Amino acid sequence: MNLIMTILVITVLLSAILAIVSFWLPQMNPDAEKLSPYECGFDPLGSARLPFSLRFFLVAILFLLFDLEIALLLPLPWGDQLHNPTGTFFWATTVLILLTLGLVYEWTQGGLEWAE
Repeated sequence: MNLIMTILVITVLLSAILAIVSFWLPQMNPDAEKLSPYECGFDPLGSARLPFSLRFFLVAILFLLFDLEIALLLPLPWGDQLHNPTGTFFWATTVLILLTLGLVYEWTQGGLEWAE
């Protein structure tokens, strides 16, 4: 319990110190030169702040979600070496079913359709 309190106190103190120091740092004053995109010394040919497709953003978020799923399930083959492998496989199956239901929902709602 003493270790938990020590870590909690250090975390709170460090957060408070960083918040206070951030007010003392100089404020950035952006101008046109700092905000313009740098293209290897050439003048920019077009705007660097072009809007991107919302569909692309949705597909990218879905990719990250399912990539995280794979990263979480990679150590699953070593789950049979635990004291309770049945519980481990139960929770892994629950996660897989939940993410599969999410994929089916996105598919039925048309979130994976690239063209409208």
